Amino acid sequence: MAAKKDHPRLRAMRVGFSERLKAARSQPPFARRLRSIFVIFAVCAVLLSMRLVDLQVLRAEKLSASASEFRTRTEVIHAKRGDILDSSGAVLATSVERYNVGVNQNLISSYVHYEPDEDGDLVAVGAGAAEAAKQLAPLLEVDQAELGGLLLGGEEKSSFVYIAKDISPEKWREIRELRITGIEPEQIMKREYPNSNVAGNVIGYMGLTGEIPEGETVEQPTGQAGIERTQNDVLTGKDGSITYQVADGAILPNAERTEVAAVDGQSVRLTIDRDLQDVLEVAVDKPVAEQGAEWASATVVEIGTGRILALADSGRVDPGNREATSPENWGSRAVQDAVEPGSTGKLMTFAAAIDQGVVTPDSLFTVEDPITMPDGEEIHDNDTHPTEEMTVAGILAKSYNSGLVQIGNKVPDETRMDYMKKFGIGSPTGIELPAETGGILHELPWAGRDHYTTMFGQAWTASTVQLAQMVSVFGNDGVRVPVHIIESTIDADGQEHPTLVMEDSERVVSSETAHSMLDMMQAVTDINSTGWRAAVPGYNIAGKTGTAEVPDENGQLTKRVGTFVGLVPAEDPQIAIAVTVYNATGAGYGGDVAAPVFKDTVSFAVRQLGIPPSTVPLVRLPWYPGEEIESDDSVG
Repeated sequence: MAAKKDHPRLRAMRVGFSERLKAARSQPPFARRLRSIFVIFAVCAVLLSMRLVDLQVLRAEKLSASASEFRTRTEVIHAKRGDILDSSGAVLATSVERYNVGVNQNLISSYVHYEPDEDGDLVAVGAGAAEAAKQLAPLLEVDQAELGGLLLGGEEKSSFVYIAKDISPEKWREIRELRITGIEPEQIMKREYPNSNVAGNVIGYMGLTGEIPEGETVEQPTGQAGIERTQNDVLTGKDGSITYQVADGAILPNAERTEVAAVDGQSVRLTIDRDLQDVLEVAVDKPVAEQGAEWASATVVEIGTGRILALADSGRVDPGNREATSPENWGSRAVQDAVEPGSTGKLMTFAAAIDQGVVTPDSLFTVEDPITMPDGEEIHDNDTHPTEEMTVAGILAKSYNSGLVQIGNKVPDETRMDYMKKFGIGSPTGIELPAETGGILHELPWAGRDHYTTMFGQAWTASTVQLAQMVSVFGNDGVRVPVHIIESTIDADGQEHPTLVMEDSERVVSSETAHSMLDMMQAVTDINSTGWRAAVPGYNIAGKTGTAEVPDENGQLTKRVGTFVGLVPAEDPQIAIAVTVYNATGAGYGGDVAAPVFKDTVSFAVRQLGIPPSTVPLVRLPWYPGEEIESDDSVG
């Protein structure tokens, strides 16, 4: 096969290359070395340029951020959570500054401890983790050898390892004065409750939710119950920060610092009186301890303002140690639990009938036990008694269902329901505590027996707070003022913002009706009435007892609720009190289990609040036709 001829251009290129190679070989060795060095430098220059483009253009932003992180450190300045105060400013909950202390194991080895010698010159007396442990162990009250091992660390060093937690600012200042390289603080805010379990069910407690808030690296405790929960956003401040430059983990002494100040949370002033709260809590614990009740609750309301002066539940909780209390007692039953109140609910039926003008306190009814109503329903009284002619006032005093249903039958169900709603039944009061119940008020029609049972406090439910708000109407000239437990919020600079509720007030009954009810309710403490155990020497009391059967876990009516509502002094009410006692042993009558709680509370409250004794005789309206009431100048 004939050889393929070269293309003329290729042949020329080969010739040219050959000639250049011969020329290069003919050059001196020095020239050839210089030429090689030049080529190497040119290649390096190209590579370096490519690297600079990559670093300065393509990855500039990312590398800049990384370098900044390496050179700077940002620490959180924790804002102080606002205080919770009682009405007088006594602290119920506060946050205190505390410190955790850690060690940078990379830096501790550079620590040198200097002490002055006899001439006053500083000389090194120790160094490293061992010397640091020697200085710190007495302050931290820990074993020196164990601390030394923790400071030193293992082969892999950490920039922060805890060596002490929850120490006081004073203790941290002592540690700081040692000037040990690598020992660093972590500021925290610890919630404290200086009054132990007083108002614990109202204050609530702090806890973790299992969620890390946006912008945070660790989960922060938040309010989990009570005021701590409902006012969490108000109490929580806004953390600040401080950013500074570091080198090898150490703060550069003259470097720039950037600080964003923390904004402390607002404080919340409550309406409750701490001392009255304590007494009320002791009082509601009594029927549980002495009469075997499952639980008890009570509320004290200031007439005219709706301010809750005390709100107590049995089995009170210590917010700082709630694990010592059963979880079922962590909340507030006075707010969260609704029960059939029994005869305390009769007050609204009497008031509706009087306000509608269909009866007066001296209207007469034939009261028989049992009584058969026109629709065939048979109504019984709690105590068997002969058929009697009685006034409306007498029927209230003796709490006879058979008389009450005749009075209630004169008012249409639609009208009665309207009154009940105006009294606040069936709707939450709006109190600033979590999980408030509105109770149960069934819609119309009230068929069958419900037509009657709704008249005397059954077939509907209410909380203790609702009952206190209800009875307050009679002491407030017939006007319902919404109850509230927050007096005001206070900014970090001391500016106070009061709670406003008066614009939500509503007239429920006329002034005349309210005063008629107060007159009739003063019979409650008569020795022949149901609430004589509520009597307080020197003070006229207006009140009503209540007892209701409630179902057990199997739906059987085996349990009872005893209630008492009252106002003092009856002639010019200053406070209203409602008490609920759930399932005490025995009969569990409100007059037996709830009235004594009222008495104990009033006996202290009148002194604490400066309520003067009654100066007018107790009102005693006739119970029977033609009854002559002997003049009685005594009071209380």
